[in-house]
Amino acid sequence: MSHNITLEDLIGEFLEYCEIERGHSDLTIRNYDHYLNRFLEYVRKEKKKESPKPGDITLELVRKYRLYLNRLNTGKDGQIKKITQNYHIIALRAFLKYLAKKDIPTLAPEKVELAGASKKSFTFLEITEIEDLLRAPERCPNSDCLIALRDKAILETLFSTGLRVSELVGLDRKQVNLTRGEFMVRGKGDKERVVFLSGPAKDAINAYLKARKDAYNPLFIHIGGAQDEYEDGEYMRITCRSVQRIIKKYAKLAGITKDVTPHVIRHSFATDLLINGADIRSVQSMLGHSSITTTQIYTHVTDKQLREVHQAFHGKRK
Repeated sequence: MSHNITLEDLIGEFLEYCEIERGHSDLTIRNYDHYLNRFLEYVRKEKKKESPKPGDITLELVRKYRLYLNRLNTGKDGQIKKITQNYHIIALRAFLKYLAKKDIPTLAPEKVELAGASKKSFTFLEITEIEDLLRAPERCPNSDCLIALRDKAILETLFSTGLRVSELVGLDRKQVNLTRGEFMVRGKGDKERVVFLSGPAKDAINAYLKARKDAYNPLFIHIGGAQDEYEDGEYMRITCRSVQRIIKKYAKLAGITKDVTPHVIRHSFATDLLINGADIRSVQSMLGHSSITTTQIYTHVTDKQLREVHQAFHGKRK
């Protein structure tokens, strides 16, 4: 390895390594590119070098960089959130591990520690709120119209499967087995998992598809406006933003004051399973989490449920 190779060159090589050898998603690679180029620009300014080298990365430099991130104001979005700052450092550590693997002298990755992150909190809907939300499309004046039928199918599918919104909008008709009530979905990291449809979800999708007069491939499509000039109907596929708007519309109609998003319904799916006795490993599989640690954010909710059961039934001696 040439001693003249620059950080810029090595970042380019690292991103190619992530794409080809590690098989990271396009989104992960774009994020790594953004975070590492922000670090590169900082090193250039700090070291007053246009082409800094791996040896320029020191523990003191990283400490100053973290201070810079903590104080950085990006304008429209304000200061960078703590969790996003950690994402910058995760990308840097991954890059340093790559350099260590190639025996390039630089800062050891294990010397760079992540900041202690506060425990994630999340919003979820109580079962009564879920029921109100799922019934909301039926309260529309034209509840039998295609739009209402589609929206009902979207809501039922999200709560039945716990799909991410990106996974939902990517569904094709042929992918969803309504007879078996289950199908495979490809999620983060290109990992496949099986998800299941409840009876109400199957009924809602069936009613929606029966009302459709097209043969487009996407399961959930935009309704009204210009039709797709291509036979497969890809142009008609509904977007993540449209699904977000649909959910907010029916949450308001149902009188729910919480900020309801597709991810809130995903949280509600997981919480409902755990409260009703599902084991956390099964929930991890159904959510498509690569690590059990991610799924464990839901345990404090079920712990609360167990506490309420204990208070209600324990020590009631006659």
